[in-house]
Amino acid sequence: MIHLPRGSPRPYCAAMTDARLRHGRGSLAVSFFIQGVAFALLVTRIPAVQDRYGISDGLLPAFLAAVPVLAGVSSVIAEKLAARVGPAAVLRWVQPVVLLALLAVGAGSGLWMAALTLGLFGLVVGALDASMNMLGVSLQRAYGRSIMLGFHAAYSLGGIAGASLAWVGAHWHLTLFTSYLPVVAVLLPVGLIGSRWYVDGRSDRRAATDEPAARQGLAFRLLLPLCLVMTFAYIGDSTVSNWSAKYLQDVLHSSEELATVPYNAYMVTTLLGRSVGDLGVRRFGAALVVRGGAVVAALGFAVVAVAPGAWTGMAGFTILGLGLSVIVPQTFAAAGRLFPGASDAAVARLNVFNYVGFLVGSPLVGALGDAWTYRGAMLVPMVLVLVTVVYATSFGARPAGYGGGHEQPRTVDVG
Repeated sequence: MIHLPRGSPRPYCAAMTDARLRHGRGSLAVSFFIQGVAFALLVTRIPAVQDRYGISDGLLPAFLAAVPVLAGVSSVIAEKLAARVGPAAVLRWVQPVVLLALLAVGAGSGLWMAALTLGLFGLVVGALDASMNMLGVSLQRAYGRSIMLGFHAAYSLGGIAGASLAWVGAHWHLTLFTSYLPVVAVLLPVGLIGSRWYVDGRSDRRAATDEPAARQGLAFRLLLPLCLVMTFAYIGDSTVSNWSAKYLQDVLHSSEELATVPYNAYMVTTLLGRSVGDLGVRRFGAALVVRGGAVVAALGFAVVAVAPGAWTGMAGFTILGLGLSVIVPQTFAAAGRLFPGASDAAVARLNVFNYVGFLVGSPLVGALGDAWTYRGAMLVPMVLVLVTVVYATSFGARPAGYGGGHEQPRTVDVG
């Protein structure tokens, strides 16, 4: 047996494996960024979409609800597709369709075109979200350390970029098609080229599906706590995205311009939290980071609920971004650790509850605000987010939770 001296280069094959994982990590981060841009361009221009197609205020909620419903359906379909061809292939083909569907939303006219294009967007975006997170979970397992928050930080950065581009389009009174076309023209080839380096972190996918957890299927009672955490997190997120501007303007009596600031501040602190969150997970463990995030998010909701004025309210929404930022990525990662032999299926099913939270959150806050007060309505997502503290044990007590009870040594740290 040949013994390499300390400090000598690693074997060529190991270096090649490390480079492959680094490329896979970078290309997946680009996909998360592209998806953040695309989704932000759609949701921040909803008033323009409504005007273009002549959608009434009464009919608009039905159109908006159809998108997450169809996304939930396609997330389940993605589980079946990934089992056959792998999540990398699913992601490689659905991301261009998402971008083209976004462009089609800006090009159509008439209610039937609105239904068709928004339906197509919803149908493919669920498969996109599921396959991206499947690959993220498998890459994190290959790395042997927390990297999942970094992918979601790329998504947040894309959301900020997309919202900024949407503001430019609205400011210059550009049509939706004119606003979307250059973005799609740039991001479509970038996504296709980047997809060449997608990596499934499991070296032998066929062997992975033969593990006991995969053969026995998912025990939903074990996944259920994570599903609830995902739902509660997205109820909180949809509360900010749908009600922060109205809350500041109607309840805290801010100007219309100032009312647009809280969501941007929320997105910025979400990006900051996710940018440093992996370091916290590696040092303190996922469970402690998630507990801390839930408490900070609840504090943010409490500040919003009792805010005497607009600036205090903005501070509350800003705090919220730091707290909620860590919960969703770690929920996907926990599902992968809980079902190492069936992580794709676990992620796909968990992803459905992303859309459940999105569907429930906005109507829930609106109904409570109308029936009670909007200040009181903010206490409901606060309580739901705090429930995450109870379920934090599902995230694992150990620092990484990767099988052996410790993270891989730094000699195989590849990024």
